Amino acid sequence: ELLIVQDIFMSNTAQYADVILPAACFAEKDGTFTNIERRVQRVRKTVSPPGEAKADWKIISELATCMDYPMDYNSPETIWEEIRTVSQNFAGINYKRIENVGIQWPCPDTNHPGTKFLYEEEFGNGKARFSATEVKSSHEKTDKNYPFILSTGRTLYHFNSGTMTHRTKGSVQKQPYSFVEISQEDADDVGIKDEEMVRITTRRGQITLSANITNRVMPKQIWIPFHFVSAQANLLTIGSCNATHSKGNSSLMPEYKICAARVEKLQ
Repeated sequence: ELLIVQDIFMSNTAQYADVILPAACFAEKDGTFTNIERRVQRVRKTVSPPGEAKADWKIISELATCMDYPMDYNSPETIWEEIRTVSQNFAGINYKRIENVGIQWPCPDTNHPGTKFLYEEEFGNGKARFSATEVKSSHEKTDKNYPFILSTGRTLYHFNSGTMTHRTKGSVQKQPYSFVEISQEDADDVGIKDEEMVRITTRRGQITLSANITNRVMPKQIWIPFHFVSAQANLLTIGSCNATHSKGNSSLMPEYKICAARVEKLQ
C-alpha cells in the first residue's frame, strides 16, 4: 500500500505517509472559494507559502505532468476559465465579475445576476416527495456485561479529528482533553465523581478518559466526543457496514452512533 498525504500541517495521518506533499493554506494562494450558499468568491494571496509548500493546483498539475498527462496551466484563473467552458452553472462567472462581490451559481451567462434561491418554486423534476420509513432497532444490544448505550459526536470547540482546532489556542483552552458524559444516577451506581478517570469498554476495545457528570444524557446512556487521538472513540464503535446492510439498508453506512458499552472506575 502507498499513502500520499497533501496537507498544510504535519497531521496524525501525515505521520504514516510514504509521501508528503506540503500545500499552501488559503492565505498563501490565489483562486476562488465556493461556499455552502453557492457563492463563488475570490481568494487572494497575502503571504508566500513556507518552504516547499505549493498551491493545490500546482501540486496536481506537476503530478499529472510527471505521469505523462501534461497540465500547462499558469494560474488559477486559467483553470477557472476552463471550468466555465464545461459547466453551465459557472459559465457566466469570470474573475472580473467577482472582483468585489461573489456570485451565486447557477449563472449561465455574463448578463445573469446569479441565483439567490435555488429551487425557489420546485425541483427540476417537481416538488420533493416525502416517504415514511420503518424504524429499526440497533444492530447491537445491551446486556449485563455491557449495560450502557454509547453514542459519539461533536462539541462546540473542535471539528472532527481536531487537525485544525487542536492548533487553535482558544479551542484547546476551552476543551483540552476528552471526556465521557454520564448521568448522576449512573455515576453513583458506578461509584465515580466528576472528573475522575474511567474506563469505557465495548465488544471492540477500550479507552480511558475523564467522567463528566451531567443531566445532558439519560440514565444508561453515555456520550463521548470523537475529536481526540488520546481517547479514540471510534475504537469502540461499530465500524462495519454489515450492521446496517443486514437489515436491508442500502446506505452501507457504519453504525457509529450506537453500541453497547461498560463503564468502570479506574482503581
